[in-house]
Amino acid sequence: MVTAVVQGHCAPGFENVRAEFARNFAERGEVGASLAVTLDGEFVVDLWGGHADAARSRPWERDSLVNVYSTSKGMTALCAHLLADRGELDLDTPVAHYWPEFAQAGKADVPVRWLLSHRAGLIAPRTPLTTEDVYDWEKTCAVLAATEPWWQPGTAQGYHAVSFGFLVGEVVRRITGTSLGTFLRTEITEPLGADLYIGTPEAEHARCADLIPPGEGGGLQQIFPGMPEGPLTSLDVHPLAGVAVAMGHLPIGDVNSARCRSAEIPAANGNATAHGLATVYRALANGELVGPGTLAAMRALQSRDDEEDLVLSAAAPERLPFAWAAGYMLNSYGYFGPNRGAFGHGGAGGSLAFADPENRLSYAYTMNRFGGSTTGGDTRNLQLVEAVYAAEPLSGKA
Repeated sequence: MVTAVVQGHCAPGFENVRAEFARNFAERGEVGASLAVTLDGEFVVDLWGGHADAARSRPWERDSLVNVYSTSKGMTALCAHLLADRGELDLDTPVAHYWPEFAQAGKADVPVRWLLSHRAGLIAPRTPLTTEDVYDWEKTCAVLAATEPWWQPGTAQGYHAVSFGFLVGEVVRRITGTSLGTFLRTEITEPLGADLYIGTPEAEHARCADLIPPGEGGGLQQIFPGMPEGPLTSLDVHPLAGVAVAMGHLPIGDVNSARCRSAEIPAANGNATAHGLATVYRALANGELVGPGTLAAMRALQSRDDEEDLVLSAAAPERLPFAWAAGYMLNSYGYFGPNRGAFGHGGAGGSLAFADPENRLSYAYTMNRFGGSTTGGDTRNLQLVEAVYAAEPLSGKA
């Protein structure tokens, strides 16, 4: 049993959340982590503990940043929705209106909405990119613009694991003239005082925690734990799962490098504190940042009833439906608590952040022991979320 000194505070009624957070270290193998929860605009949980590295030589601090993988997608989508709220972007306008080169290979009529809802069929280029290529924004976007979709856009959904950030990010860049990471910082995180980055400045690298790989396995099993071992071509799963994840997906060792921390890979390399993520989702839960119409559009269902995701469903023992909004995971399985109107995004490894506007609540968990999935169903979070909603101030609320 590994114990960790838990620091921070919980408001009265949330004491069991602190106990569950401590159990993540003692019983669930956590190494370093932070948890932040807001209710009615106030931080009712702000906890951290453990270590920022595998050697356990650096303590995890309240301001420890860590790569949150696909939890970054929620911040990337928010940039697009903020532009829509300002009238600078129409989600139903073709991408090519903002990014003319995108019209190649039969994509002239693909709307921005399909990029956000994983329906564009552009999970990766037809010719695989290398990790080096993924560090080259211009090259990656040019290749994606020229790519023929893997299915007829709009007819199916499939998780755009890495390409999502380049596709949405380039639309933001074409409209604003600045990179997505810069727009996120200047228009959202700095005004809110939220501690998170896509493209982390070198001056902040010293407080970045290292992601720690799992003891066994790797490859697709790290991203989709339900996927059996073996060559992709020999498995009874949809081959698009491998295509999406193999798009220059960054191995954990590279995620900890200075070049990765400084780069902008908006689907997969945001570095954040739990406090920072909860601060952004707090603004959404409390009706700030965007108007009510945009908030409704952010969490409106974009999937068909009981629709399989061609990428995520490939990892499941049974083909499962998966509900997407425009850039966000919907609360299909109750991972975000009892309110089915909650929305957010999880990340490979186990990070998770979401907003529950009806209860004026936000939640964020960041960690460095890689052990969860992109869908948010990680034991560490499931127990914490359950404890949050069982707290006295929330008890009985849906």
